[in-house]
Amino acid sequence: MTNTQTPDRNDSPALPSLYADRSFWGMTVTQFFGAFNDNLFKQLILLLSITATVGSGGEEFDDKQWLPMLVFAAPFLMLTGIAGYLSDKYGKRGIVVACKVAEIAVMYLGAIGFALYSNNQSLVFLYCVLFLMGGQSAFFGPAKYGILPEMLRESDLPRANGFILMTTFLAIIFGTVVAGVLLKEFRDQLWIGSIVCISIAVVGTVTSLLVRRVPPANPALKCEASSFTVPHDMRSLLKKDRPLLMALVVSSIFWLLAGMVPSAVNILGKSALALDDNFTSILAGMIGVGIAIGCATGGLISGGKVSFGLIRVGSIGMLVCLALLAIPASGNIQLLKDAGGQLTHLPGLGEAGQWLGFWGSLGTLLLLGIFTGFFAVPLQVFLQSRPPEDKKGRMIAVMNQANWIGVLLSSALYWGFSVLIKEQNLPISVMFLFIGMLMLPVALFYHPQSETLNK
Repeated sequence: MTNTQTPDRNDSPALPSLYADRSFWGMTVTQFFGAFNDNLFKQLILLLSITATVGSGGEEFDDKQWLPMLVFAAPFLMLTGIAGYLSDKYGKRGIVVACKVAEIAVMYLGAIGFALYSNNQSLVFLYCVLFLMGGQSAFFGPAKYGILPEMLRESDLPRANGFILMTTFLAIIFGTVVAGVLLKEFRDQLWIGSIVCISIAVVGTVTSLLVRRVPPANPALKCEASSFTVPHDMRSLLKKDRPLLMALVVSSIFWLLAGMVPSAVNILGKSALALDDNFTSILAGMIGVGIAIGCATGGLISGGKVSFGLIRVGSIGMLVCLALLAIPASGNIQLLKDAGGQLTHLPGLGEAGQWLGFWGSLGTLLLLGIFTGFFAVPLQVFLQSRPPEDKKGRMIAVMNQANWIGVLLSSALYWGFSVLIKEQNLPISVMFLFIGMLMLPVALFYHPQSETLNK
């Protein structure tokens, strides 16, 4: 099936080639630094939300990661609709730059929050900053992804999305891993890390100025009550275009699952594998390594089409990896004495709580990330390229709303599964089985045909 949309206004030989386009590189670097800051800050809050207590059965963990997950997701649901309206009416480049300036302020508040945490061990102020970070990202998303089809050739979208998704998840890797290092080395001085984040936000603001100016997609667009939710013309478009609607639903389900995996990895590392914050963050970061590889490979394989066959491969691969991670095991946790005589954990195979252990989980999470990248690229390209040009920004906003409904639900499901696991005295690794069960319907029933993009 061939995409019948009218060629975009940027399908012009006057445009530079993708990798020679400084506007593309400006957008890539800008979103890289933004994703780094988001994930560094969020991972720190997630890890701080897991507290250990010594009970009659030994060390027990109180997992409250569902709360920061909820706090971070809420502003996306609240603000993405109006963000899509603004990006279509006033132009996406201006929104990108404004969001980067706002990021500087949020990172500054984050430094204050960590300084307060060092004194009173309260996460309340940091949760408020996390909410603001989610709000800033909610405005950034529709402009970031909506501007790509406006400033690039449509046939370049698979490679552009593959590369941007790859660098995004590289940023997630670095942010996640650096969070673990900071928490281990500077637990009482985390504001030091925020100084670095402020500097990165400033650099990201400068690189955002390289992004090409594009005219507003729909300057006559009126602000209505529906602009804060799903506009009536977008509802009409989705009602008429069933493939677009199904892609939106699958995208939301995908992010529902993706919202639970980082927290599941964090509690697996700290509880089942008895890892410190550093090693736990390395586990979580390995997913990002895999996604970067999968996105880059998926973009190259796709060429000038939406290759839905990659979604099938990705969904089956994710199911297998989640099933492997869910298998529990029993055994003694290996310990070493460090230079100071304190017992520290030695990662190994077959450790208590999960049969793969640290090294086996590391490789499996890498594969999980690769298959996730295969799944994400064609879905992202389809949702960008399918809508008419004057609706692309709002379509990305609707996609973000659907995705963050998924993430919001993931916090509730994660809480529910955590309670069930605790009450039934199940192994922590079983969380991955629950996540895999939610992915199963997509793998079984979502098999659309690939589509060729306009040149």
